[in-house]
Amino acid sequence: MNLSGSSFAFTPTAEGRALCSGDAYRLCASEIPNISKITSCMLAKKSQLSAPCRSYIDKQIAARSGKVATND
Repeated sequence: MNLSGSSFAFTPTAEGRALCSGDAYRLCASEIPNISKITSCMLAKKSQLSAPCRSYIDKQIAARSGKVATND
């Protein structure tokens, strides 16, 4: 699965916006409002994301891949 390509974008949910908006503005402001580019940017900078946002993204990735997310 290509997680960094434009074909992999999260559909914004209220939870995702609440947990990740600050990270998106802080790390990927130049990509707003393009959801695919924001997703790629945030995946590329995953180590810099806040813990709640990183956990949310891990859950989204796991849901797409059919795997169970862990809090590693």
